[in-house]
Amino acid sequence: MKPNQNLHTRCRQAALGAAALIGLAATAHAGPTIAFGKEGSLTFNYSLQAWSQSRDFTSPTDAGKTTDFYLRRNRLTFSGQYNDLVGFYANLDAPGESRGGQDDRSVFFRDGYITIDYSDPLRFIVGRFKNTFTRENLEACFDPLTMDRAELLAYTPWGGSRDTGVAMWGNLADGMVNYRVMIADGREGNPVVKDGPRLTARIHVSLLDPETDYGYRGTYLGTKRVLTIGAAVDRQSNVAYGDSMGKTDPKDYKAWTVDVFYEQPTSAGTFTASAAVIKYDTDKVHFGLSPDADLPAGTDLKGHYVKLGYMLPGRVGPGRLQFFGRSEKSTYNRPLGYGDQKWNGLGAHYYIEGQQLKLSAEFTQVKFEVQNPANPAQRDYKQFTAGLQFIF
Repeated sequence: MKPNQNLHTRCRQAALGAAALIGLAATAHAGPTIAFGKEGSLTFNYSLQAWSQSRDFTSPTDAGKTTDFYLRRNRLTFSGQYNDLVGFYANLDAPGESRGGQDDRSVFFRDGYITIDYSDPLRFIVGRFKNTFTRENLEACFDPLTMDRAELLAYTPWGGSRDTGVAMWGNLADGMVNYRVMIADGREGNPVVKDGPRLTARIHVSLLDPETDYGYRGTYLGTKRVLTIGAAVDRQSNVAYGDSMGKTDPKDYKAWTVDVFYEQPTSAGTFTASAAVIKYDTDKVHFGLSPDADLPAGTDLKGHYVKLGYMLPGRVGPGRLQFFGRSEKSTYNRPLGYGDQKWNGLGAHYYIEGQQLKLSAEFTQVKFEVQNPANPAQRDYKQFTAGLQFIF
């Protein structure tokens, strides 16, 4: 092999390793790679999820049935290595394009950060990146078991899916133990009592094949035997006033989650199971004298989900077929009980070329504990979603 070919190979391997390490949207789906200097590299990815969705309401103000064609995710990713120690990742996104008639959506940086990999037990991420709280949020959105994550349960109220800050993480005991500690912005601005940092800690133990990346996958498509148990805590002090008008009754936020993931390939097919319990607690802030009008819906929320999957052992035509189901319950600690719901769905993926090219479909039934007469989105409804996923 010529020297320049050897250099290109090493740089490409470094870029692929970096993509696997951060475990985000482009996990293991590396596109074209350009080598720079002795250790540098840049990899490009384009990722698209095109959906058609029919449901029993149009919007929170329109009870008419609707069918909508839109781009659930539409991303251009740049990732690579500056040198053997420092890597980088940037992600441009225009999600929800054409959803509900909203065309020409703004393009923005969903992620932007650098990685510093001192050693396997000691790694750092600096910038804007995924919150390290729930497993489902950390599962790559282009490698899910079901069509998508929970609408709110997987996302923290302060920061959502991403936050800006610093994380220290790594693997111990030959990858059996994975830890993360994150300090980030959390909630900021005028509504907070005191602008302090948000602190998150997560740990998991892998009892079979290790999960050593910062992110996870919703399914490994039968390539690994996985049994991982994880737990996390999240907190920020003085995030809101119970009496926002009088600026009294300060509230602290705290949350916890416990989750388990199992995947077992067998001669009869691949079986997958995942479950989690999650609780977000801001001390019943919605029951205060004059609650902050800007409080996120998940400020006080508890719930759980169970996901099951089964992939047939051989090909069906040119691809692989995987069936899945999801059951989820969410309870919001808010007056009148609007929003409390049970969510059940069944569907299938047809993998033509792994996650790079697949077709998906899911039927969902959502039932609410209390029917909201003023909001069709908080009344019982059914939903059918079909999707095409492409990654380059």
